[in-house]
Amino acid sequence: MKGVATGIENLIVLEPEINGDARGYFFEPYNQKKFRDLGLDYQFVQDNESLSRFGTLRGLHCQTGVHAQAKLVRVVHGVVWDVAVDMRPVSQTFKKWFGVELSAENKKMLMVPRGFLHGFAVLSDHAVFSYKVDNFYSPQAELGVLWSDPDLGIDWKVPSKDVLLSDKDKKLQTLAALKDQGHRW
Repeated sequence: MKGVATGIENLIVLEPEINGDARGYFFEPYNQKKFRDLGLDYQFVQDNESLSRFGTLRGLHCQTGVHAQAKLVRVVHGVVWDVAVDMRPVSQTFKKWFGVELSAENKKMLMVPRGFLHGFAVLSDHAVFSYKVDNFYSPQAELGVLWSDPDLGIDWKVPSKDVLLSDKDKKLQTLAALKDQGHRW
């Protein structure tokens, strides 16, 4: 397992060792010892998976307070553009985003620590997205920011006309609107 720095502290792209031959391949998406050797000491408590079609954009979401979650994300089928936004107020990279293409082919993963907004856009016809979290989901602790927030300026790699959002994600607000309502990161 190789960890690749992203320029944002503790946000790491992971490139697993793939063992393949004429029969197919084998790899370990998660190995606690190898993760600890990379300085990633997480206790995952839940696995989640979604199936989405081209243009689906899920995000930007996070869990807040004591319900915050770190996520290990990967793609089992298809291709997505995965984005994490640093929302840790004391961070040198506060409000900076990082994007990476995750696919079934490249088998890259992204380790998203607590304190980040997260989302992804589907670039292939369909994608199966899988992730582990280190804290249980809590509906009252959920927070989201509008995917097209101009203060973030995220390039989602999908034309705006093709973006498919959930009804919930359509109602998300910008960071500025959340701040005006008294939300503090």
